[in-house]
Amino acid sequence: MTSERTQAYGRVLRTLEDVGPTKLHESEQERIRDAADTLIFATTLEEAREALEDVDALAEHLVATDRWGEERAAELAQDVLACGPLAPVA
Repeated sequence: MTSERTQAYGRVLRTLEDVGPTKLHESEQERIRDAADTLIFATTLEEAREALEDVDALAEHLVATDRWGEERAAELAQDVLACGPLAPVA
């Protein structure tokens, strides 16, 4: 586990604390938390694939229902992804 992964995990938890109760249903908060937990402990991308797909689907849903803006949803998805064993190269 790297410092970057733990920092990303912290950002996800802060997001849930800051906007979770007002912008996310409890089940959505749990999905995000579960995905971050899965990714932070994953050692391969294959272990993390299902969690990544779920967070992407949730982010798309939040944007499609006008509950979150595209930028905010993308930031959340990126933070969750950064919890994982492989981060995308920009």
